[in-house]
Amino acid sequence: MFKENRTRSFIKMLSWRVWATLTTMILVFIFTGKFLIAVSVGVVEVVAKMLLYYIHERIWDKIRIGRQESKPFVLWFTGLPSSGKSTLADKTYEYLSKKGYKVERLDGDVVRSFFPNTGFSKEERNTHIKRVGFLASLLENNGVSVVSSFVSPYEESREFVRNLCDNFIQVYVSTPLEECERRDVKGLYKKARAGEISNFTGISDPYQAPKDAQIVIDTSKETEEDSFKRIKKYISSYM
Repeated sequence: MFKENRTRSFIKMLSWRVWATLTTMILVFIFTGKFLIAVSVGVVEVVAKMLLYYIHERIWDKIRIGRQESKPFVLWFTGLPSSGKSTLADKTYEYLSKKGYKVERLDGDVVRSFFPNTGFSKEERNTHIKRVGFLASLLENNGVSVVSSFVSPYEESREFVRNLCDNFIQVYVSTPLEECERRDVKGLYKKARAGEISNFTGISDPYQAPKDAQIVIDTSKETEEDSFKRIKKYISSYM
């Protein structure tokens, strides 16, 4: 999914040659006792081997034998509000970014901020998720992995996204409703129970739990780190 560019190859070549040439010069000086000869040999060696190393790297860039390319995928976190989806998705995105993979992050709250008129009825939610899923599939088709976190409460829209993507990995964060309510720092569950928020998933609107999720995580029963390790283990086959 990523390729070493020429600038990086050149810097690697230069740093190695400086170290190796210093070693050569020291050895020549030890055997001859002549500083100028040691410097001359070092200069000739560094120029010749830098050129040869650069050519060698460019040739191996074109050889596919033994080179395994990673497969882009769409990692789709779904679950009740405050279940822990975004936390795990953020951690996974950070991990993949640091590893140098091409990856994008799509989050429910962030995406909705760009489409403020998107409603919360079943039809509007399904349409919203299908649009996001289409975007995720386009990124995947262009070699970019996607880490998404959306409540996405309906099976219909989740399956629509699955069928759009080549490598769709569904992570169901199955944290119980009671635990989600306890964690709710925004007080949204409380407002929903008071009737101040309509169509709120888990209270006044149903959540259809996935039946075929590749990974199921209950964050009330395992630590964030343990959950993340399971995610890393699963996606390792794509990397």
